[in-house]
Amino acid sequence: MDPSYPPSATAPAFSPLELRSLLDGHHLRERDWAFRAMEESPLFCQRRSGGKVFVSPDYNEGKEGQREATMRRVGYLARRGVFRGWLTEPGPDAELRKLALLECLGMYDHSLAIKIGVHFFLWISSRRAAAIARHLAGIPAAKFASLLEPFSCLGYVPPESNEQPPAFALGDLRRLLDGHDLGVRDWMFRVMEQSTLFCSRHGGPGPAGRVFASPDFNKDKEGQREATMRRIGYLARRGVFRGWLTDTEGDAEAELRRIALLDCIGVYDHSLAIKIGVHFFLWGSAIKFLGTKRHHDKWLSDTENYVIKGCFSMTELGHGSNVRGIETVATYDIKTREFVIYTPCESAQKYWIGGAANHATHTIVFAQLHINGRNEGVHAFVAQIRDEHENVMPNIQIADCGHKIGLNGVDNGRIWFNNIRVPRENLLNLVADVLPDGQYVSTIDDPDQRFAAFLSPLTLGRVNIAVNAVYISKVGVAIAVRYALSRRAFSVTPDGPEMLLLDYPSHQRRLLPLLAKACLMSSAGNFMKRMYVKRTPELNKSIHIYSSALKATLTWQNMTTLQECREACGGQGLKTENRIGIFKAEFDVQSTFEGDNNVLMQQVSKALYAEFLTAKRKNQPFKGLGLEHLNGPCPVIPDYLTSGTLRSSSFQMDLLCLRERDLLKRFTTEVSNYLAQGESREKALMLSYQLAEDLARAFTERTILQIFLEDEKNIPTGSLKDILGLLRSLYVMVCIDESASFLRYGCLSRENVAAARKEVMTLCSELRPHALAIVSSFGIPDAFLSPLAFDWIEANARSSGNE
Repeated sequence: MDPSYPPSATAPAFSPLELRSLLDGHHLRERDWAFRAMEESPLFCQRRSGGKVFVSPDYNEGKEGQREATMRRVGYLARRGVFRGWLTEPGPDAELRKLALLECLGMYDHSLAIKIGVHFFLWISSRRAAAIARHLAGIPAAKFASLLEPFSCLGYVPPESNEQPPAFALGDLRRLLDGHDLGVRDWMFRVMEQSTLFCSRHGGPGPAGRVFASPDFNKDKEGQREATMRRIGYLARRGVFRGWLTDTEGDAEAELRRIALLDCIGVYDHSLAIKIGVHFFLWGSAIKFLGTKRHHDKWLSDTENYVIKGCFSMTELGHGSNVRGIETVATYDIKTREFVIYTPCESAQKYWIGGAANHATHTIVFAQLHINGRNEGVHAFVAQIRDEHENVMPNIQIADCGHKIGLNGVDNGRIWFNNIRVPRENLLNLVADVLPDGQYVSTIDDPDQRFAAFLSPLTLGRVNIAVNAVYISKVGVAIAVRYALSRRAFSVTPDGPEMLLLDYPSHQRRLLPLLAKACLMSSAGNFMKRMYVKRTPELNKSIHIYSSALKATLTWQNMTTLQECREACGGQGLKTENRIGIFKAEFDVQSTFEGDNNVLMQQVSKALYAEFLTAKRKNQPFKGLGLEHLNGPCPVIPDYLTSGTLRSSSFQMDLLCLRERDLLKRFTTEVSNYLAQGESREKALMLSYQLAEDLARAFTERTILQIFLEDEKNIPTGSLKDILGLLRSLYVMVCIDESASFLRYGCLSRENVAAARKEVMTLCSELRPHALAIVSSFGIPDAFLSPLAFDWIEANARSSGNE
């Protein structure tokens, strides 16, 4: 551990107690007492480390266990007198005291606070309110109930019964959005639907025995992990993974087929997709693309058949995004012709290693290669971490990372290496090797390029993550749209029928821009996949930039989509079986793994800066990354924008290119100014982070629009092309509405920004009649949506057996 930890204390510039008094506002002593009451009980304190006590519920318990624990804690608090006087002491001070205590309980556990709040603040209050209402009306309690008028019950009406027939062929839009291997996808979905390992719920008599495919998230992490492995075994027996690592090298179609299969698996369960992805696309790809024939012959076939189970040990406790800084060391022993791998300090422990905690038998270890006292940088080695009986190998220690907010079907672990020895041949040596006498040789002389080559397996991971995020967005939007087309609320006239949620303009504004973004981002995902499977050394830089930009943007948008869809479904969105709520927890990790999104976007802006400098230095036109627009004249935006202009594809491209051009110029100018002031290049780039963020976003949004326009051009004139135009225009108008950059940097006037905002409403109303047809074109079988997308009344009926 760093000897400077903990950091030396400096005297605060103000009184902490005075600031706390300002922020808490009241009852500081009562708050401290409530915190102490919880700290003093093992019911609240789950972990002690280094003399410190940490209070947190055990979220690894199933819902039954968590409910029982909540009631035990309520009982303890009652015995400690926490609730004394809550209903009997009058006055504002007593009310404030109760609120202060409840705030402290809520900091420990939301469930505990809600359970107590319902009991004290809702149940009692509702009884009082009912009594007051009867008293004021002069109606005896017995007679009050008899005055309630009977009313007709709500009935579920399928959206298909009310909506217009599709204006276009659903299969045509699906081919555009899925992009490839539709038959393979349908087969994969059927394979999962046919097994009880995947289908945890069958609908009641109303939905005609409808089957829903979803993991059982009520299991603890151990149960979820075992379920994941059973599903992998089933998929292996069905031949899903056949040829994933042993097919002919360079077969782009086979690679796309694998990605399509993983897309479908990810729609079912993120843990399952990640577990498979780590094994095949991190461990397997590292063997295949960083290793040579000796590694292929030894490990590829056994990996494909799950004889061995691989993981990927790159991330450390002290280093995530900064892979160059990892601290694990591999020292070459010339005498024995072995590498000695060791963990020199706690911050060097391998962390978040998927598959390591329970199942993996082998791992790719990324370590600093030391030869004769010289550090040759980060290299990759194969190490066995468990034997054939699943026992941890000598001189290796493995620990569980514990329960997570999501992805508990993946056994993330921590690994320490205590001078383990691996043969010289276990160095993955495609780009660099160590000869028996200790001589270091490499086909790549430049250390930076060599380092980039070692990170190449991460590129496919980013591609898969970005594409998976779009599919999950489509699932969330499909569920929310179908629910909004069957759920009614309020009416515009006193005695009129209640309105469908999606007929409210505000609800359209919530969901339909998400629908448009999901469609355009589908095209972007397909573009990225096609580029990756046809990769060449010349394309590697472009692939890195596109995959970084799109991975960040698409995963961020997925979280935004899921949050809005969850809220749009009200309380039903919280139910795990309805998928959207649990998706938020399951996919939150996408923002930081395989590259922190903020770091990736900084890499994008740095790459654009480098492209700009290169073009200017060589006095050559821009080429690649869609930057050719910089070679032409600067676009001119009309002073007054009509609806027709706003919907024009040429105007839309001009606007997004203008913003990107302007931001690139501003960014390079600001960096140059810092350099002129004597700052280093890295410091100058770091200080210009605000412009860097805006530039990376501008590049990505322009890229997404440009890709979609290319797909749109290939669609013949007709209703589908018209729908694509609506989706495209809504995407661009929402980009304007949601980003201050157009106004901040003078790309649009305030009047034109207001016109774009108004156009969003008009486009939503025009897209509304087609919403059901569009989500029906996603190619996601009914079983992989949720009960909320269909007869949600029957799904919650007493006869359904749903608990």
